[in-house]
Amino acid sequence: MTEHEQPPTRRRRGRPTGARAGDSGTRERILGAARGVFAERGYDKTSIRAIAKAAEVDPALVHHYFGAKEQIFEAAIEVSFAPALGVPDVLAAGPDQVGERLARYFLSVWHNPATRAPLLAVVRSAVTNETAAGVLRGFVLRRVLLKVAGELDLPDARLRAELAAAQLIGVVLVRYVLKVEPLASATEEEIVAYVAPTIQRYLTAAE
Repeated sequence: MTEHEQPPTRRRRGRPTGARAGDSGTRERILGAARGVFAERGYDKTSIRAIAKAAEVDPALVHHYFGAKEQIFEAAIEVSFAPALGVPDVLAAGPDQVGERLARYFLSVWHNPATRAPLLAVVRSAVTNETAAGVLRGFVLRRVLLKVAGELDLPDARLRAELAAAQLIGVVLVRYVLKVEPLASATEEEIVAYVAPTIQRYLTAAE
């Protein structure tokens, strides 16, 4: 090496190329790309490298913000399930017709194509992969069901909340994932009319 030559630049481990940690919007771009890749490929076939490619960043930057694939999946779930976080507010309005309000609110979230696509991706991943199912269970329990149970001044509040969730998620699986007729083609009002009394009983009926 001559005196005019510069020593080669050595990349430090863990320092991503391209977009840098701290760049405005980088985390959100990665998260948006992750939601898209999870929706397209499911949990099993999604890799950190694929997410990085979709976001046009170095894989090290994905690790920097989110750690392992499980963590970025959990972050994607939080964004996808953001509408569901309003469920406790529906319950807080009082016990009268809570079954109808909750069923209509829940179905409206899934009826909207903008919110349905990522939610379906999350549910499909959870159905086929235990790691994804564990992440989804933990999130739904921590962020939704425990809050619902907290609004119920009744015995077995957590079990009641889980039964209500099972009823609603079951409808979603049959209607949007399996697409079984006639449920797949039924109107929201028809479904609410049948489901609401059961949800009402779970959440308000005394023993």
